[in-house]
Amino acid sequence: MHIFTVREITDRVKNLLETEFPFLWVRGQVSNLSRPSSGHLYFALKDNDALINVVWFRGSQRGAADGVDQLTGEIVEEGVSAAELADGLENGQEILVGGMLNLYPPRGQYQLRAELVQPVGLGELHLRFEALKKKFAARGWFDQDRKRPLPARPTRIALITAPDSAAYADFTTLAAKRGLPARIRVYASPVQGEEAPKALARAIRAAGRQRFAQVVVLIRGGGSLEDLWAFNTEEVARAVYESSIPVLAGVGHEVDHSIADMIADVRAATPSHAAQLLWPERAQLMQETDELEFRLLGAITRRMDSLETTLAQQERGLAWLSPASRLAEREQRLSGLLNRLQTAGALIPQRIDAQLCRIEDRLFRANGQERVERLEYLVDGLADRLSRGGTYALGHCAAVINSLEARLAGADPTAPLNRGFALVRATEQDGGQDGGRFIRAAGDVQAGDGLEIIFRDGVVDATAQQVRPGEGLPAAYGAEPEGEA
Repeated sequence: MHIFTVREITDRVKNLLETEFPFLWVRGQVSNLSRPSSGHLYFALKDNDALINVVWFRGSQRGAADGVDQLTGEIVEEGVSAAELADGLENGQEILVGGMLNLYPPRGQYQLRAELVQPVGLGELHLRFEALKKKFAARGWFDQDRKRPLPARPTRIALITAPDSAAYADFTTLAAKRGLPARIRVYASPVQGEEAPKALARAIRAAGRQRFAQVVVLIRGGGSLEDLWAFNTEEVARAVYESSIPVLAGVGHEVDHSIADMIADVRAATPSHAAQLLWPERAQLMQETDELEFRLLGAITRRMDSLETTLAQQERGLAWLSPASRLAEREQRLSGLLNRLQTAGALIPQRIDAQLCRIEDRLFRANGQERVERLEYLVDGLADRLSRGGTYALGHCAAVINSLEARLAGADPTAPLNRGFALVRATEQDGGQDGGRFIRAAGDVQAGDGLEIIFRDGVVDATAQQVRPGEGLPAAYGAEPEGEA
Protein backbone atom coordinates (compact mmCIF):
# COMPACT_ATOMS: atom_id res chain seq x y z
CA MET A 1 0.00 0.00 0.00
CA HIS A 2 1.37 3.36 -1.02
CA ILE A 3 0.92 6.18 1.49
CA PHE A 4 0.86 9.63 -0.11
CA THR A 5 2.17 12.75 1.45
CA VAL A 6 -0.07 15.79 1.30
CA ARG A 7 2.19 17.27 -1.35
CA GLU A 8 2.15 14.12 -3.45
CA ILE A 9 -1.62 13.72 -3.52
CA THR A 10 -2.07 17.42 -4.17
CA ASP A 11 0.32 17.29 -7.13
CA ARG A 12 -1.43 14.15 -8.47
CA VAL A 13 -4.85 15.85 -8.33
CA LYS A 14 -3.41 19.02 -9.84
CA ASN A 15 -1.97 17.10 -12.79
CA LEU A 16 -5.22 15.23 -13.33
CA LEU A 17 -7.24 18.44 -13.41
CA GLU A 18 -4.90 20.26 -15.74
CA THR A 19 -4.59 17.22 -18.03
CA GLU A 20 -8.27 16.32 -18.12
CA PHE A 21 -9.48 19.91 -18.48
CA PRO A 22 -6.85 21.88 -20.42
CA PHE A 23 -9.52 24.42 -21.46
CA LEU A 24 -13.25 24.56 -20.80
CA TRP A 25 -16.25 26.87 -20.71
CA VAL A 26 -18.36 27.23 -17.56
CA ARG A 27 -21.66 29.10 -17.29
CA GLY A 28 -22.91 30.48 -14.00
CA GLN A 29 -23.96 33.49 -11.94
CA VAL A 30 -21.35 35.85 -10.47
CA SER A 31 -21.25 35.86 -6.68
CA ASN A 32 -18.91 37.10 -3.93
CA LEU A 33 -17.14 39.47 -6.35
CA SER A 34 -13.94 41.01 -4.91
CA ARG A 35 -11.82 43.78 -6.46
CA PRO A 36 -8.46 44.10 -4.61
CA SER A 37 -6.04 46.92 -5.42
CA SER A 38 -3.90 44.54 -7.51
CA GLY A 39 -6.45 44.71 -10.30
CA HIS A 40 -7.17 40.96 -10.27
CA LEU A 41 -10.80 39.89 -9.94
CA TYR A 42 -11.89 37.12 -7.60
CA PHE A 43 -15.43 35.78 -7.69
CA ALA A 44 -17.47 32.60 -7.71
CA LEU A 45 -19.63 31.08 -10.42
CA LYS A 46 -22.72 29.41 -9.00
CA ASP A 47 -25.95 27.77 -9.98
CA ASN A 48 -28.66 26.26 -7.84
CA ASP A 49 -26.56 23.26 -6.79
CA ALA A 50 -22.86 24.12 -6.82
CA LEU A 51 -20.21 26.82 -6.77
CA ILE A 52 -16.70 27.17 -8.22
CA ASN A 53 -14.13 29.86 -7.44
CA VAL A 54 -12.74 31.92 -10.32
CA VAL A 55 -9.70 34.18 -10.62
CA TRP A 56 -9.42 36.63 -13.53
CA PHE A 57 -5.89 38.01 -13.50
CA ARG A 58 -5.25 41.57 -14.56
CA GLY A 59 -3.07 40.45 -17.49
CA SER A 60 -6.02 38.60 -19.05
CA GLN A 61 -8.22 41.72 -18.93
CA ARG A 62 -6.56 43.38 -21.93
CA GLY A 63 -7.58 43.69 -25.55
CA ALA A 64 -10.94 42.84 -27.04
CA ALA A 65 -13.35 40.65 -25.13
CA ASP A 66 -13.48 37.26 -26.80
CA GLY A 67 -16.50 35.04 -26.49
CA VAL A 68 -17.86 31.78 -27.84
CA ASP A 69 -20.73 31.11 -30.16
CA GLN A 70 -22.85 28.76 -28.08
CA LEU A 71 -24.19 27.01 -31.19
CA THR A 72 -20.91 26.42 -33.05
CA GLY A 73 -18.38 26.73 -30.22
CA GLU A 74 -16.40 29.20 -32.33
CA ILE A 75 -14.38 31.91 -30.55
CA VAL A 76 -15.65 35.35 -31.62
CA GLU A 77 -14.66 38.92 -30.74
CA GLU A 78 -17.14 40.88 -28.62
CA GLY A 79 -17.97 44.55 -29.18
CA VAL A 80 -16.45 45.76 -25.89
CA SER A 81 -12.97 45.53 -24.45
CA ALA A 82 -12.08 43.02 -21.77
CA ALA A 83 -11.22 45.90 -19.41
CA GLU A 84 -14.70 47.42 -19.85
CA LEU A 85 -16.27 44.04 -19.23
CA ALA A 86 -14.17 43.58 -16.07
CA ASP A 87 -15.12 47.05 -14.79
CA GLY A 88 -18.81 46.35 -15.34
CA LEU A 89 -18.84 42.91 -13.80
CA GLU A 90 -21.22 42.68 -10.82
CA ASN A 91 -22.82 40.16 -8.52
CA GLY A 92 -25.86 38.44 -9.98
CA GLN A 93 -24.64 38.73 -13.56
CA GLU A 94 -24.71 35.52 -15.59
CA ILE A 95 -21.56 34.95 -17.65
CA LEU A 96 -19.58 32.38 -19.62
CA VAL A 97 -16.01 31.90 -18.44
CA GLY A 98 -13.42 30.16 -20.60
CA GLY A 99 -10.24 29.01 -18.92
CA MET A 100 -8.30 26.23 -17.23
CA LEU A 101 -8.85 24.38 -14.01
CA ASN A 102 -5.95 24.35 -11.59
CA LEU A 103 -5.35 23.57 -7.96
CA TYR A 104 -3.78 25.97 -5.51
CA PRO A 105 -1.61 23.71 -3.26
CA PRO A 106 -1.25 26.01 -0.20
CA ARG A 107 -5.02 25.90 0.29
CA GLY A 108 -5.87 22.63 -1.39
CA GLN A 109 -8.60 24.36 -3.40
CA TYR A 110 -9.24 24.10 -7.09
CA GLN A 111 -10.34 27.09 -9.12
CA LEU A 112 -11.03 28.22 -12.64
CA ARG A 113 -8.45 30.61 -14.08
CA ALA A 114 -10.38 32.81 -16.50
CA GLU A 115 -8.88 33.64 -19.88
CA LEU A 116 -12.07 34.59 -21.75
CA VAL A 117 -15.26 36.07 -20.30
CA GLN A 118 -18.52 36.57 -22.15
CA PRO A 119 -21.67 38.14 -20.62
CA VAL A 120 -24.85 36.12 -20.95
CA GLY A 121 -27.09 38.63 -19.18
CA LEU A 122 -28.26 39.36 -15.68
CA GLY A 123 -29.32 36.39 -13.62
CA GLU A 124 -32.91 35.84 -12.59
CA LEU A 125 -32.36 36.94 -8.97
CA HIS A 126 -30.58 40.09 -10.04
CA LEU A 127 -33.42 40.98 -12.40
CA ARG A 128 -35.95 40.44 -9.62
CA PHE A 129 -33.83 42.55 -7.28
CA GLU A 130 -33.75 45.45 -9.74
CA ALA A 131 -37.49 45.15 -10.35
CA LEU A 132 -38.20 45.31 -6.60
CA LYS A 133 -35.94 48.35 -6.24
CA LYS A 134 -37.89 50.20 -8.94
CA LYS A 135 -41.21 49.14 -7.43
CA PHE A 136 -40.40 50.30 -3.90
CA ALA A 137 -38.70 53.48 -5.11
CA ALA A 138 -41.89 54.41 -6.97
CA ARG A 139 -43.83 53.94 -3.70
CA GLY A 140 -41.47 56.31 -1.90
CA TRP A 141 -40.20 53.66 0.51
CA PHE A 142 -36.59 54.76 0.00
CA ASP A 143 -37.26 58.49 0.56
CA GLN A 144 -34.87 60.09 3.04
CA ASP A 145 -37.44 62.51 4.46
CA ARG A 146 -39.45 59.62 5.97
CA LYS A 147 -36.49 58.14 7.81
CA ARG A 148 -36.14 58.64 11.56
CA PRO A 149 -32.96 59.18 13.56
CA LEU A 150 -31.79 56.58 16.03
CA PRO A 151 -32.39 57.33 19.72
CA ALA A 152 -29.30 58.49 21.56
CA ARG A 153 -27.71 55.67 23.60
CA PRO A 154 -30.79 53.39 23.66
CA THR A 155 -31.19 51.03 26.59
CA ARG A 156 -33.88 48.72 25.15
CA ILE A 157 -33.06 46.89 21.93
CA ALA A 158 -35.11 44.47 19.83
CA LEU A 159 -32.54 42.24 18.08
CA ILE A 160 -33.85 40.21 15.12
CA THR A 161 -31.43 37.56 13.84
CA ALA A 162 -30.49 33.92 14.18
CA PRO A 163 -29.21 33.40 17.78
CA ASP A 164 -26.56 30.90 16.67
CA SER A 165 -25.19 33.15 13.92
CA ALA A 166 -21.90 35.02 13.72
CA ALA A 167 -23.89 38.24 13.33
CA TYR A 168 -25.49 37.69 16.75
CA ALA A 169 -22.10 37.01 18.34
CA ASP A 170 -20.49 40.07 16.74
CA PHE A 171 -23.29 42.40 17.82
CA THR A 172 -23.67 41.20 21.41
CA THR A 173 -19.90 41.00 21.99
CA LEU A 174 -19.37 44.60 20.95
CA ALA A 175 -22.40 45.72 22.97
CA ALA A 176 -20.92 44.09 26.08
CA LYS A 177 -17.51 45.70 25.48
CA ARG A 178 -19.08 49.15 25.39
CA GLY A 179 -20.14 48.53 28.99
CA LEU A 180 -23.61 50.01 28.63
CA PRO A 181 -26.61 48.84 30.70
CA ALA A 182 -28.70 47.99 27.64
CA ARG A 183 -31.39 45.31 27.68
CA ILE A 184 -31.42 43.28 24.46
CA ARG A 185 -34.54 41.26 23.69
CA VAL A 186 -33.81 38.70 20.97
CA TYR A 187 -36.50 37.85 18.42
CA ALA A 188 -35.11 34.62 16.98
CA SER A 189 -35.69 34.12 13.28
CA PRO A 190 -34.10 32.21 10.40
CA VAL A 191 -32.26 34.59 8.09
CA GLN A 192 -32.04 32.31 5.05
CA GLY A 193 -34.35 29.86 3.35
CA GLU A 194 -38.02 29.64 2.45
CA GLU A 195 -39.30 30.32 5.97
CA ALA A 196 -37.07 33.32 6.58
CA PRO A 197 -39.20 36.10 4.96
CA LYS A 198 -42.35 35.32 6.97
CA ALA A 199 -40.41 34.80 10.20
CA LEU A 200 -38.48 38.06 9.82
CA ALA A 201 -41.66 40.03 9.05
CA ARG A 202 -43.43 38.50 12.10
CA ALA A 203 -40.52 39.41 14.37
CA ILE A 204 -40.47 43.03 13.17
CA ARG A 205 -44.22 43.41 13.75
CA ALA A 206 -44.02 41.72 17.16
CA ALA A 207 -41.32 44.15 18.29
CA GLY A 208 -43.54 47.05 17.27
CA ARG A 209 -46.64 45.70 19.04
CA GLN A 210 -44.88 44.97 22.33
CA ARG A 211 -43.52 48.52 22.62
CA PHE A 212 -40.53 47.31 24.59
CA ALA A 213 -37.74 48.50 22.35
CA GLN A 214 -36.51 51.94 21.42
CA VAL A 215 -34.96 50.60 18.21
CA VAL A 216 -35.23 47.43 16.10
CA VAL A 217 -31.90 45.95 14.97
CA LEU A 218 -32.12 43.66 11.93
CA ILE A 219 -28.79 41.93 11.20
CA ARG A 220 -27.29 39.07 9.21
CA GLY A 221 -23.80 38.08 8.11
CA GLY A 222 -22.51 38.29 4.56
CA GLY A 223 -23.40 36.03 1.67
CA SER A 224 -24.40 35.87 -1.95
CA LEU A 225 -27.46 37.54 -3.41
CA GLU A 226 -29.29 34.25 -3.04
CA ASP A 227 -28.22 33.89 0.60
CA LEU A 228 -29.51 37.38 1.41
CA TRP A 229 -32.69 37.06 -0.64
CA ALA A 230 -35.03 36.92 2.38
CA PHE A 231 -34.15 40.58 3.07
CA ASN A 232 -35.17 41.51 -0.50
CA THR A 233 -38.70 40.12 -0.32
CA GLU A 234 -41.78 42.35 -0.22
CA GLU A 235 -42.90 40.78 3.08
CA VAL A 236 -39.80 41.95 4.93
CA ALA A 237 -39.67 45.25 3.04
CA ARG A 238 -43.25 46.12 4.03
CA ALA A 239 -42.66 45.16 7.68
CA VAL A 240 -39.60 47.44 7.84
CA TYR A 241 -41.47 50.29 6.14
CA GLU A 242 -44.50 50.01 8.46
CA SER A 243 -42.49 49.60 11.69
CA SER A 244 -43.57 52.03 14.39
CA ILE A 245 -40.06 51.86 15.87
CA PRO A 246 -36.89 53.07 14.08
CA VAL A 247 -35.14 50.21 12.28
CA LEU A 248 -31.36 49.79 12.08
CA ALA A 249 -30.43 47.24 9.40
CA GLY A 250 -27.01 45.64 9.07
CA VAL A 251 -27.37 42.91 6.47
CA GLY A 252 -24.27 41.30 4.99
CA HIS A 253 -20.87 42.89 4.58
CA GLU A 254 -20.07 46.43 3.49
CA VAL A 255 -20.29 45.57 -0.22
CA ASP A 256 -23.69 43.89 0.19
CA HIS A 257 -26.92 45.81 -0.23
CA SER A 258 -30.44 44.59 0.41
CA ILE A 259 -33.91 46.06 0.04
CA ALA A 260 -34.25 46.01 3.84
CA ASP A 261 -31.09 48.14 4.12
CA MET A 262 -32.50 50.70 1.71
CA ILE A 263 -35.85 51.02 3.50
CA ALA A 264 -34.49 50.97 7.06
CA ASP A 265 -34.15 54.27 8.89
CA VAL A 266 -30.39 53.73 9.25
CA ARG A 267 -28.10 51.27 7.45
CA ALA A 268 -25.04 49.70 9.07
CA ALA A 269 -22.25 48.20 6.98
CA THR A 270 -21.96 45.12 9.22
CA PRO A 271 -23.56 43.73 12.41
CA SER A 272 -20.60 45.08 14.42
CA HIS A 273 -21.05 48.47 12.82
CA ALA A 274 -24.69 48.40 13.95
CA ALA A 275 -23.54 48.16 17.58
CA GLN A 276 -21.06 50.98 17.01
CA LEU A 277 -23.83 53.22 15.70
CA LEU A 278 -25.94 52.60 18.80
CA TRP A 279 -23.32 53.09 21.50
CA PRO A 280 -20.13 55.16 21.57
CA GLU A 281 -16.95 53.83 23.12
CA ARG A 282 -16.41 54.21 26.86
CA ALA A 283 -13.60 56.72 26.29
CA GLN A 284 -15.90 58.89 24.20
CA LEU A 285 -18.55 58.75 26.92
CA MET A 286 -16.00 59.82 29.53
CA GLN A 287 -14.90 62.71 27.33
CA GLU A 288 -18.49 63.83 26.77
CA THR A 289 -19.14 63.62 30.52
CA ASP A 290 -16.07 65.76 31.27
CA GLU A 291 -17.14 68.33 28.69
CA LEU A 292 -20.65 68.51 30.12
CA GLU A 293 -19.28 68.89 33.66
CA PHE A 294 -16.96 71.70 32.54
CA ARG A 295 -19.80 73.50 30.76
CA LEU A 296 -22.11 73.08 33.76
CA LEU A 297 -19.56 74.46 36.22
CA GLY A 298 -18.90 77.39 33.91
CA ALA A 299 -22.60 78.16 33.64
CA ILE A 300 -23.05 77.96 37.44
CA THR A 301 -20.05 80.24 38.03
CA ARG A 302 -21.29 82.81 35.54
CA ARG A 303 -24.76 82.74 37.07
CA MET A 304 -23.40 83.18 40.60
CA ASP A 305 -21.23 86.11 39.50
CA SER A 306 -24.24 87.73 37.84
CA LEU A 307 -26.41 87.26 40.94
CA GLU A 308 -23.70 88.68 43.21
CA THR A 309 -23.33 91.75 40.97
CA THR A 310 -27.11 92.27 40.91
CA LEU A 311 -27.32 91.89 44.70
CA ALA A 312 -24.54 94.42 45.25
CA GLN A 313 -26.27 96.92 42.95
CA GLN A 314 -29.57 96.45 44.77
CA GLU A 315 -27.89 96.89 48.15
CA ARG A 316 -26.30 100.14 46.97
CA GLY A 317 -29.65 101.30 45.63
CA LEU A 318 -31.44 100.50 48.88
CA ALA A 319 -28.77 102.27 50.89
CA TRP A 320 -29.14 105.40 48.72
CA LEU A 321 -32.95 105.38 49.02
CA SER A 322 -33.00 105.07 52.82
CA PRO A 323 -34.08 108.24 54.77
CA ALA A 324 -30.87 108.22 56.81
CA SER A 325 -28.72 108.25 53.67
CA ARG A 326 -30.73 111.05 52.10
CA LEU A 327 -30.56 113.16 55.28
CA ALA A 328 -26.81 112.59 55.48
CA GLU A 329 -26.42 113.69 51.86
CA ARG A 330 -28.50 116.86 52.47
CA GLU A 331 -26.46 117.68 55.58
CA GLN A 332 -23.25 117.27 53.61
CA ARG A 333 -24.47 119.64 50.89
CA LEU A 334 -25.63 122.18 53.47
CA SER A 335 -22.28 122.03 55.25
CA GLY A 336 -20.52 122.67 51.96
CA LEU A 337 -22.68 125.72 51.24
CA LEU A 338 -22.02 127.12 54.72
CA ASN A 339 -18.27 126.72 54.25
CA ARG A 340 -18.41 128.48 50.90
CA LEU A 341 -20.48 131.35 52.37
CA GLN A 342 -18.13 131.73 55.31
CA THR A 343 -15.15 131.79 52.99
CA ALA A 344 -16.83 134.33 50.72
CA GLY A 345 -17.82 136.53 53.70
CA ALA A 346 -14.25 136.56 54.96
CA LEU A 347 -12.81 137.45 51.56
CA ILE A 348 -15.09 140.44 50.83
CA PRO A 349 -13.54 142.84 53.41
CA GLN A 350 -10.07 141.72 52.36
CA ARG A 351 -10.85 142.47 48.74
CA ILE A 352 -12.27 145.92 49.67
CA ASP A 353 -9.18 146.78 51.69
CA ALA A 354 -6.89 145.66 48.88
CA GLN A 355 -8.79 147.75 46.33
CA LEU A 356 -8.68 150.83 48.60
CA CYS A 357 -4.96 150.40 49.09
CA ARG A 358 -4.41 150.28 45.35
CA ILE A 359 -6.53 153.42 44.85
CA GLU A 360 -4.76 155.33 47.62
CA ASP A 361 -1.45 154.36 46.12
CA ARG A 362 -2.53 155.66 42.74
CA LEU A 363 -3.82 158.89 44.33
CA PHE A 364 -0.57 159.36 46.17
CA ARG A 365 1.37 159.17 42.95
CA ALA A 366 -1.07 161.35 40.96
CA ASN A 367 -0.54 165.18 40.52
CA GLY A 368 -3.22 167.84 40.85
CA GLN A 369 -5.82 168.64 43.47
CA GLU A 370 -8.74 168.17 41.10
CA ARG A 371 -7.54 164.73 40.11
CA VAL A 372 -7.16 163.83 43.78
CA GLU A 373 -10.67 164.98 44.59
CA ARG A 374 -12.16 163.10 41.63
CA LEU A 375 -10.39 159.96 42.66
CA GLU A 376 -11.50 160.40 46.26
CA TYR A 377 -15.09 160.69 45.03
CA LEU A 378 -14.62 157.57 42.95
CA VAL A 379 -13.16 155.77 45.92
CA ASP A 380 -16.05 156.75 48.15
CA GLY A 381 -18.59 155.53 45.58
CA LEU A 382 -16.73 152.30 45.09
CA ALA A 383 -16.52 151.74 48.81
CA ASP A 384 -20.24 152.38 49.16
CA ARG A 385 -21.04 149.94 46.32
CA LEU A 386 -18.75 147.33 47.80
CA SER A 387 -20.36 147.77 51.19
CA ARG A 388 -23.89 147.44 49.80
CA GLY A 389 -22.89 144.47 47.64
CA GLY A 390 -21.33 142.63 50.53
CA THR A 391 -24.36 143.26 52.71
CA TYR A 392 -26.69 141.99 49.97
CA ALA A 393 -24.54 138.92 49.33
CA LEU A 394 -24.43 138.05 53.00
CA GLY A 395 -28.18 138.55 53.31
CA HIS A 396 -28.87 136.35 50.27
CA CYS A 397 -26.61 133.63 51.60
CA ALA A 398 -28.32 133.78 54.96
CA ALA A 399 -31.73 133.44 53.25
CA VAL A 400 -30.54 130.42 51.29
CA ILE A 401 -29.24 128.83 54.48
CA ASN A 402 -32.51 129.48 56.30
CA SER A 403 -34.48 127.96 53.38
CA LEU A 404 -32.32 124.84 53.33
CA GLU A 405 -32.64 124.47 57.10
CA ALA A 406 -36.43 124.75 56.80
CA ARG A 407 -36.55 122.12 54.04
CA LEU A 408 -34.30 119.84 56.07
CA ALA A 409 -36.53 120.25 59.10
CA GLY A 410 -39.59 119.51 56.96
CA ALA A 411 -38.01 116.26 55.74
CA ASP A 412 -37.45 115.09 59.31
CA PRO A 413 -40.09 112.35 59.92
CA THR A 414 -40.05 113.10 63.68
CA ALA A 415 -40.84 116.79 63.31
CA PRO A 416 -44.64 116.31 63.39
CA LEU A 417 -44.25 114.47 66.71
CA ASN A 418 -43.06 117.71 68.31
CA ARG A 419 -46.28 119.36 67.10
CA GLY A 420 -48.50 116.78 68.80
CA PHE A 421 -48.95 114.35 65.92
CA ALA A 422 -48.14 110.64 65.91
CA LEU A 423 -46.83 108.05 63.43
CA VAL A 424 -48.73 104.77 62.91
CA ARG A 425 -46.89 101.58 61.93
CA ALA A 426 -48.08 97.99 61.39
CA THR A 427 -46.79 95.43 63.89
CA GLU A 428 -45.48 91.89 63.27
CA GLN A 429 -47.84 90.17 65.71
CA ASP A 430 -49.43 87.96 62.99
CA GLY A 431 -46.13 86.90 61.40
CA GLY A 432 -47.00 88.72 58.19
CA GLN A 433 -44.59 90.38 55.83
CA ASP A 434 -46.04 93.90 56.44
CA GLY A 435 -44.51 94.28 59.90
CA GLY A 436 -42.79 97.65 60.39
CA ARG A 437 -44.62 99.30 57.47
CA PHE A 438 -45.85 102.86 58.12
CA ILE A 439 -49.61 103.35 57.64
CA ARG A 440 -50.25 106.07 55.05
CA ALA A 441 -54.03 105.72 54.58
CA ALA A 442 -57.06 104.15 56.23
CA GLY A 443 -57.28 101.65 53.40
CA ASP A 444 -53.96 100.15 54.54
CA VAL A 445 -55.57 98.87 57.77
CA GLN A 446 -58.05 96.09 58.39
CA ALA A 447 -60.01 95.43 61.53
CA GLY A 448 -57.97 93.38 63.94
CA ASP A 449 -54.58 94.58 62.64
CA GLY A 450 -51.94 95.28 65.25
CA LEU A 451 -50.63 98.87 65.26
CA GLU A 452 -47.80 100.84 66.89
CA ILE A 453 -48.68 104.52 67.55
CA ILE A 454 -45.45 106.48 67.95
CA PHE A 455 -45.59 109.74 70.00
CA ARG A 456 -42.79 112.11 70.81
CA ASP A 457 -42.34 110.61 74.25
CA GLY A 458 -43.19 106.93 73.66
CA VAL A 459 -45.00 104.16 71.74
CA VAL A 460 -48.52 102.81 72.23
CA ASP A 461 -49.46 99.28 71.03
CA ALA A 462 -53.03 99.16 69.68
CA THR A 463 -55.43 97.00 67.70
CA ALA A 464 -57.72 98.39 64.96
CA GLN A 465 -61.35 97.90 66.08
CA GLN A 466 -63.04 99.37 63.01
CA VAL A 467 -62.01 101.07 59.73
CA ARG A 468 -64.20 103.96 58.52
CA PRO A 469 -63.13 104.91 54.99
CA GLY A 470 -63.86 108.44 53.84
CA GLU A 471 -63.85 109.97 57.31
CA GLY A 472 -60.80 112.22 57.52
CA LEU A 473 -59.87 115.29 59.61
CA PRO A 474 -62.24 118.26 59.39
CA ALA A 475 -61.12 120.87 56.88
CA ALA A 476 -60.42 123.29 59.67
CA TYR A 477 -57.55 121.16 60.87
CA GLY A 478 -55.82 121.18 57.52
CA ALA A 479 -54.00 118.15 56.08
CA GLU A 480 -50.71 116.72 57.17
CA PRO A 481 -48.23 114.91 54.84
CA GLU A 482 -48.99 111.29 53.99
CA GLY A 483 -47.85 108.80 56.56
CA GLU A 484 -48.56 111.08 59.56
CA ALA A 485 -51.50 110.56 61.90
